[in-house]
Parts: sequence; structure tokens; C-alpha cells
Amino acid sequence: MSLITEEQVELQSIEWFKELGYQYKDGYEIAPEGANPERDDFRQVILEERLRSALIRINTDIPNQTINKSIPEIINPDIPVLLSCNREMHKWITKGLKVSFMQDNQEIGKRLKLIDFDDIENNDWLVVNQFEIQGDKRLRRPDVLVFINGMPMGVIELKNPADEQADIWSAYSQLQTYKDNIPDLFNTNGVLVISDGIQARMGSLTASEERFMRWRTIDGETVDPLGVHQDLETLIRGLFDKKTFLEYIRYFCIFEDGKSIIKKIAGYHQFYAVQKALEKVVEA
Repeated sequence: MSLITEEQVELQSIEWFKELGYQYKDGYEIAPEGANPERDDFRQVILEERLRSALIRINTDIPNQTINKSIPEIINPDIPVLLSCNREMHKWITKGLKVSFMQDNQEIGKRLKLIDFDDIENNDWLVVNQFEIQGDKRLRRPDVLVFINGMPMGVIELKNPADEQADIWSAYSQLQTYKDNIPDLFNTNGVLVISDGIQARMGSLTASEERFMRWRTIDGETVDPLGVHQDLETLIRGLFDKKTFLEYIRYFCIFEDGKSIIKKIAGYHQFYAVQKALEKVVEA
């Protein structure tokens, strides 16, 4: 299939996600004014009912009332500065959110799991396109969003491969604009992706252009298995494979303090090198 327009690239990307087992929803359908709304207004970026259902399903040892009380904190964490918020929410996502409740006249402390890392299919996997978000001045519409349990974990920005004036770095610039205009979208973000349908790169919230990297394998063995001009498909099938993506979010995203917070994420070669090293340790 020849990918000509941005829309074709977008729709083809969604097909790859569906083949990986993701549910698909059109952003217009689940918009506040859509046929099957999943949020109350255009500023809301977390899909509350999907989050609630997942938390109840995953945390069977925590009362539903406690879970319901925790949801507003997840949706509106009230942590100033995007990177500080992203770091704190990354802790909640990977280690759980501290909660407490009374049981048999005793206060019980638990960690509310936002993602089930042990049972992949116990999570809610969703890909959405045309998801409109109210910015400071106008509606913004990122191309493709990847949700786990109602939380936007991946943002994919595409540019028309036929437009000589719009390359992947135009997509990079667009993401920087989104970070300024709709920062709440990135509170739970794990990875950013830019592509023109041919080239594709992935990076963190703080990555400069030179830090956006290709993801060049699907299985960890073969490099560029689909050819050098199929970056986007390789990246989606490789990085967003459910098992791979959960491990990546859990173990391969770190934050460093300096004059400002820097978020670092692993390249594909680093990810698989660690995997192989762990396998050898287990074997030994």
C-alpha cells in the first residue's frame, strides 16, 4: 500500500494497533458532544470510566469507595510544572498510588495499582485518532493517542509524506506546541512519536531533536525487518507491542535532576540488551 496522505498514514497506523490487540475509537465519537461520549468536556484528557473500571478490576483488595476517592487525584493531580507532574505520575503508574482505608477498626495502607504489569490483558488498551483537546486559545487535535486504562501514555504526531514543507521535524515542533498549550495531555505520557509515514522517531518529553531515535526492531533480533523505509510500522509493532510497552514504561524511563528535570528513555538496542542480560542471569 502506497501511503500518500497524512490521513492514510493515520488510518494505517490505527490498523497496526488493532492488529496488536488494541481497541479503536474515533475521537469524534467519544468527544463530549459525540455519539458515545467518554468525557465531560474537551479539557479532560483521561477517560474516567475506563480508568475507574480498570482500577476496580485490578485492585480487588481495595474498596471501591477508596478507589472512587482516588480518581480525582489521578485526573487532576494539581502538581505544578509538567515535568514534575509527569515524574510523580510515573511513580504512581509504576509503583502504585498510596491509599488508605478503614478495615476492622484499623487503618490499612495500600498501593493502588494504575496498571496491571503482571496480567497484560487485565488492562484497557485503546488507540484514538482525532481526539480534540481544549487549549488556552483553541482546540488542539493530536493525530493518534495511545491509552492504557484511560490514561494517555503515547502521543503520535504525523505529517504528510507528500508535503515537502512538512517533515518529521514539523511534527516535533507541533508536539512542543502541544506541551505548551495542552500540558495535561502529557501528565501520564511515556513516549512521543513523530513520523511522516516513512521516517519515524521516538523520544521523551524533554528530548531534543537529536535525541529522537528510530526503533529498529520488532522482535529484538532482526534490525529493520520491514526495510529501512518502514520505520513507522516497525516502531508501532515493536515498541507498542503490549508486553514490550509495559516493560518499557515500567523499567526504561528515568528522571534526572539538574537545572531542570530531564526525562531519559532507552533506545531499542538498550532495551533488548538489558532483556538478554536478564535472561542470562536467570539461566545461570
